[in-house]
Amino acid sequence: MPTQEKNPPPLYVDLDGTLIKSDLLLESFLELIKRNLLFIFLVPFWLISGKAHLKQHIAKRVELRVELLPYNTELLEYLQAQKKLQRKIVLISASDQRLVDAVAAHCACFDAAIGSNGTNNCSGALKLTRIQRDDAQFVYAGDNRVDLAVWAQAKAAVAVNLSPSVDSKLRELCPIEAEFNYSSGSFSAYIRTLRLHQWLKNTLVFLPLALAHQLDNPKLIVNALIAFLCFGLCASSVYILNDLLDLASDRQHRSKYQRPFAAGDIPLTSGLVLSPILLLSAFSLATTLPGTFIIILALYYLCTGFYSFVLKRIMLVDVILLAALYTLRIISGAAAISVVPSFWLLAFSMFLFFSLAVVKRYTELVYLRNAGIEQSEGRGYYAQDLNMMAMFGCASAFLSVMVFALYINNEDTANQYLTPELLWLICPLLLYMVTRIWLLAARGKIEEDPIVFALKDRVSQIVTLSCGLLLWLANFPWRQIILS
Repeated sequence: MPTQEKNPPPLYVDLDGTLIKSDLLLESFLELIKRNLLFIFLVPFWLISGKAHLKQHIAKRVELRVELLPYNTELLEYLQAQKKLQRKIVLISASDQRLVDAVAAHCACFDAAIGSNGTNNCSGALKLTRIQRDDAQFVYAGDNRVDLAVWAQAKAAVAVNLSPSVDSKLRELCPIEAEFNYSSGSFSAYIRTLRLHQWLKNTLVFLPLALAHQLDNPKLIVNALIAFLCFGLCASSVYILNDLLDLASDRQHRSKYQRPFAAGDIPLTSGLVLSPILLLSAFSLATTLPGTFIIILALYYLCTGFYSFVLKRIMLVDVILLAALYTLRIISGAAAISVVPSFWLLAFSMFLFFSLAVVKRYTELVYLRNAGIEQSEGRGYYAQDLNMMAMFGCASAFLSVMVFALYINNEDTANQYLTPELLWLICPLLLYMVTRIWLLAARGKIEEDPIVFALKDRVSQIVTLSCGLLLWLANFPWRQIILS
């Protein structure tokens, strides 16, 4: 509750971790390297002159959407209530002055804004000196151990999300005016950021094993399982990197705004540490597989990195690359068991996954059209592209079925299967599945990755299992059994 003191002392409010559930230095750094990765090589040189100098150089090269930051809404409401009582409220932060000014202007409840100026880093003892220059008595709102130096001279404290040890020390220094806590770094949030449900896509690595009729080979099954795990760890590493680079666009998305980094549920520093750890784990595990698999896994990571930094913003190139990444999973599955994937399999997968990748963009454009938004954030598409994207996607879906039909009629296929005629029954099943997905997308019934949707959807599961059964029956020795 707001303080009832008649003339309360000025309230100085920290920014990072207190007013917002994030860190402006990291937010601006990620925005900087997203715009141009080469800036990362200049960061050490800027840092030589001190953190304040580094912050100034980054801040003047980026333009953060401060209205999208994950604010501590309860604290902000408290500040607005205090403002109505005519209390002096000052935003003070170690972030660069440009960014602090922008946040203060957006919140519209601060009498002044103080930040680092390129020479002095407004943190700890320097922050205390700056406060005491204007006010001998003050209340300070903070969240970190470094704030104890300020609280030691404060009349009271507003505690935000303190750890038990810091909270205990704070209570020895000064009285608590108000406390605010928000969920940060929970186990469930970390699990969500790994996006384990997306690992379903990596079941594609088992396809070469099934088509090679080696499902009874324990060694190759183990190799395929390791390949699945490697791609899962690598993919999670990429998802985290993607989330860190897409903070602004995710916060504007109808569902992605709930992602842990965008919502401030996980510190950005955790993502910067976790992503390389997952990547190293993936490649360490991959050393148990043939060298070709490691090369393909490295190519997959490089392509996803290039996609995250550049290609996702280029229309059509992004969906072509997504289709290629799905196809790479199949190629890697073949490499893991040392077989060569057929031309037909690669052509079929490229057309099918291009269609499904277009479904993903199509559903986003449907949302844009319904919301009256002209252009997608961070993408190269406009709402008016909707019909053309549907045409591209449907055409590619039908081409994938045609490629499969040509595969059935191929001489090598006739030699590989004992009853290849049964494979024709797969064509209408494939037609039904892909056209159904497109119809559901047009009706707005698909709001997630269509690959994940197809793997979780009961009808798609039945169709996929039916196709698998037909593949098995096509190689079943019916004639030998009947003749015997």
